[in-house]
Amino acid sequence: MQLSAWMTTVALCLAWFAGTAEAQGNWDVVLNGHAVHVNAAKEWNEKNWGLGIEREFNPRSRWVKVALANGFKDSCDELSYMAGGALKRRFRFADGFYFDVGMAGFVMTRQDVNDNRPFPGALPVLTFGTKHIALNLTYMPNKVVDTVTKANLQDPAMKGVYFFQVKLDASLFSPRVRHAHLLAETAE
Repeated sequence: MQLSAWMTTVALCLAWFAGTAEAQGNWDVVLNGHAVHVNAAKEWNEKNWGLGIEREFNPRSRWVKVALANGFKDSCDELSYMAGGALKRRFRFADGFYFDVGMAGFVMTRQDVNDNRPFPGALPVLTFGTKHIALNLTYMPNKVVDTVTKANLQDPAMKGVYFFQVKLDASLFSPRVRHAHLLAETAE
């Protein structure tokens, strides 16, 4: 699939997802960062730097729908892209702290899978943090690693992969919000 067809497909999927969710929501900037290859004997790239976006729909509900898209360096040090959605159950605690648990479904490209042709996937996700900053954690079990990437042929000792992202509320990057934070600090 050519890049323009891939981008059109992703845009249509995100537009559909956005249309089915409530209009109320938040934009977040996602900083892709780190992977842990459990028990790996081979040296994999664990610095999975990249950027992405997430949009939460109805974040005050118990069930939060999320549209997401990311680009990052994968475990083979190649660029990978993914887009999709998630459904997460949100648990709220004191001081705006929350914990989410759910599943993400996506379409992804990887050089070592189908020669960069998009393929579907679904993985469990956890998120914990506050409105302005949170940590996303995804786990790819050993069976999925082996089935999708055939990585166990290169590293039979590996028992799965944890993938970490930092999620920042996009309003933190707004000049108006930064100005308000500065005014609050000078008033103290």
